[in-house]
Amino acid sequence: MITPVLPASPESIRRAAAIIQRGGLVAFPTETVYGLGANATDAEAVARIFTAKDRPLTDPVIVHIAKAADLDSVARDLPPAAHVLTAAFMPGALTLVLRRAARIPALVAAGGETVAVRMPSHPVAQALIRDSGVPIAAPSANTFSRPSATTAAHVLEDLDGRIDLILDGGAATIGVESTILDLTVAPPTILRPGGIPVEAIRALLPDVQVAARYLGVETAAAAPGQMLRHYSPRAALALYTGTDDDATLARMRADIAAAQAAGRRVGILVSDDAAHLTAALTADLGTALEVVSARLFAALRDLDAQGVDLIVVRWTRREGLGAAIWDRLVRASNGRVIVVKP
Repeated sequence: MITPVLPASPESIRRAAAIIQRGGLVAFPTETVYGLGANATDAEAVARIFTAKDRPLTDPVIVHIAKAADLDSVARDLPPAAHVLTAAFMPGALTLVLRRAARIPALVAAGGETVAVRMPSHPVAQALIRDSGVPIAAPSANTFSRPSATTAAHVLEDLDGRIDLILDGGAATIGVESTILDLTVAPPTILRPGGIPVEAIRALLPDVQVAARYLGVETAAAAPGQMLRHYSPRAALALYTGTDDDATLARMRADIAAAQAAGRRVGILVSDDAAHLTAALTADLGTALEVVSARLFAALRDLDAQGVDLIVVRWTRREGLGAAIWDRLVRASNGRVIVVKP
């Protein structure tokens, strides 16, 4: 089977909705990354997501809704904070972990009693959910552990022949996944930094905490995006950080030279003051955090396509979207962070 890719017109969205209704799989754009959607109330359809992605059943998927009133149809016992956050950030790049409603199969939640719920702001995603008439379960539209798809071409690269249709709505604008906030625990806890900065959530929930752990694939998670090995290019990725700029860049130069001397093809994710490093291949991330987040996954895929063996990147910023970018780079490196001392 060859998976068709259609421009996201009203006609193709209606075609995609019909596929969702009959239990099929559709990749569609959101403002964060592309999602791989199925009817969230149909356990067999949801199971097809895991098969298509080679995704472990321990990794839950997010349920997408089109309007705030739909929260009660997918979750139960909503805390007051859910309404506050929904009013402030939805539609948008925030996912709430809530108590799972009975109509949502346990498979969506890795067998657990919670459910991760999001209301995307992308007009194509909104239209697809409305036309389907059901909540849509959708993780990122890529094979498991690969960099997330931010264009229809990325989806096709990973999932051609595995899914029924790809809706092409252009490149995702945010480029990293949603922030995941667990409201079933006290204090509320951010399980994954993402498109909504921690600082913005803390302005409404001052006691919110940030989880500081990553899980292995054998552990059932409360929400997606908890596993350490994730968002990974085929090449090894070396992540550098340190408070002394000169020392960090000197270490990177030395490691690049050693890798090249050993015959390895090296690529650099270039951002900010690392721009003057030299290697055989580079991918420009830009400087502004919004630009870096939008380009990150595409840059990893681009260097993979050029056949590099090693990707090096320096990252120090943790404010706003910087925290989400750091999280994705840690996972892409499988936790291999090189902290350079002065």
